Parts: sequence; structure tokens; C-alpha cells
Amino acid sequence: MVYISTKEASNNWDISERRIRGLCQEGRIEGVVKIGRNWAIPVDAHKPVDARQSEQKKYLGLGYDFSQIDTAMDTINRHRPFSKGLADSLHEKLIVEWTYNSNAIEGNTLTMSETKVVLEGITIGGKSLVEHLEIINHRDAILFIEQLVSEKEPLSEWNIKNIHALVLKQIDNQNAGKYRSENVVISGAKHIPPKHYQISEYMQKLIAEYQNEWLVYHPVVRATLLHGEFVKIHPFIDGNGRTSRLLLNFELMKSGYPPIIIKNENRADYYKVLDHAHTTMDYGPFIKLVAELVIESEKLWLMVLE
Repeated sequence: MVYISTKEASNNWDISERRIRGLCQEGRIEGVVKIGRNWAIPVDAHKPVDARQSEQKKYLGLGYDFSQIDTAMDTINRHRPFSKGLADSLHEKLIVEWTYNSNAIEGNTLTMSETKVVLEGITIGGKSLVEHLEIINHRDAILFIEQLVSEKEPLSEWNIKNIHALVLKQIDNQNAGKYRSENVVISGAKHIPPKHYQISEYMQKLIAEYQNEWLVYHPVVRATLLHGEFVKIHPFIDGNGRTSRLLLNFELMKSGYPPIIIKNENRADYYKVLDHAHTTMDYGPFIKLVAELVIESEKLWLMVLE
């Protein structure tokens, strides 16, 4: 990899060097490396979109009463830190159920019990290698976002690509962690994703919006918007659904909330509210679905804590 300095990037992009450093700090320039007090920028990095010149989107349905969710979180937080035994058991349950459901939504045929067995290192006869890899990869992606949360790493295009690379590892190495280079349509959905040559710009705008305009929203709203707007762009040729659900839970966990599990049995309702948000900008039904799942997760925690 060949790098350039912030001064060289400033000259190339006609942006002040001070602004370049700020963009590096915000994670807005993909692949930057910090060396001491200086930043090294990949020579082929794209010029960041100026979020200050972008039009703020008009989202609908963002109002929701989160008092039940936040009251439950106050109760849960009073029990922290959790015992190691309790934390480990909740973590194991989460990984198995999240991995099973997220993959099942995408067509993986392994059952919940088979998923648990695969995560323990055992091969299931009659099931494909790809289905086994989807289970292992999803577990590794969960562990990666947990690391991002624990290290307080900001969300960036770079980390989104790293999450996706784990999801498709050894399944499609050619496309793992790389934006699609062709146009796509989504089966069963009215929304048509942007052209492939627009993806970089759309993703930069998404990150800028996430880091600025969305800060005033409740974490559940931010998590829902992150999922919805990401998958609306559909930046990868495959693995967008699993990546979007990982991003949703990243945002919840970053804010101290328990992750949620969108169940395979509720797939039709999930797709319906998602497509509704994409075609109308009305996120109300999707926020309601996510909020109800947060309450469900909180009830599990409270049940074992009290």
C-alpha cells in the first residue's frame, strides 16, 4: 500500500490540511493509518463527501415512547457488573440464537441445535460447507463488533467492510469486504438500490449522517436507521442482510442496550416494515419492531438478574 501525507491529500482534494486531519480522526477516510501524531492516507483513497453541503433527509415516524425501555435499562445497569458465569451463559445463548436466526433469514437450513453443534466444532452430515462457514463466520463477526464496542472504535466504512469480510470469509473471497461493481435488484422488494458507481458516495453520506444528524436521536432510532439506510444502499453483492443486523446491534451495544434477535419466523413482517421504510421514508413500523425486540431482550436479562 502506498500512502500520502495529509498535506499531499490537502493539495489533491483542495481541502484544508486541518480538515483532512479531522476527517481522519472521524474515520471518514478509508484505510488511514496513524503514525505518532501524523496520518498516512492511502494514495487511492476517495475524497470524502462534504456532509455540510448535503441535504438532510426527511425521515418520518421517528417519535416513539422509549420510557419502558430506558426504565428497564436503569434496572439492568444497577446489577452491573454481572457475574462471569451469568455473562458467559447470556453470551453463549446470544451467539447461538443470533447466528441461527440471521442466517436462517438468508436461507441457511441448519437448525438452532445444529447451529450450536457447528459452533462447538462439529460437522453436520448432509449440510454444505457454505452453510457451515456461514455459522462460523457470523460468530466471528459478532466477536469483532463486540471488540469494536469494548475498544470504543467509531463506526467507519473501513470497519463496515471488515465486518462484511468476516461474513463472507472463504465463501466469496473475491467480494468479501468490497463494494459491488454491478447493479442489483432485491427480490420481493419495491425499492431498487442505487447504481454501483454511486455506492462510495452514498456510504460516505451515510457515515456523515450517522456521525452528525443522528446524534440527537434515541439509540434505538439510530440503530434502526443505520440498519435501514445501510441495506437501502445494498453496498455489497451478498451478505447485506447479515451485515445490517450486525450494525444494528453494534449501535445498540455501543449505547449499553442488549442486542436483539430478529427471528426467522418473523421474516415476512421484518421485510415488510423494511421495504415500507425504504419506499416511504416512514421508519415508524420498523422502529416499533426493533423497540419491541429490545424490550424482549431486556426481559430476558431481568428474568435472570432478579
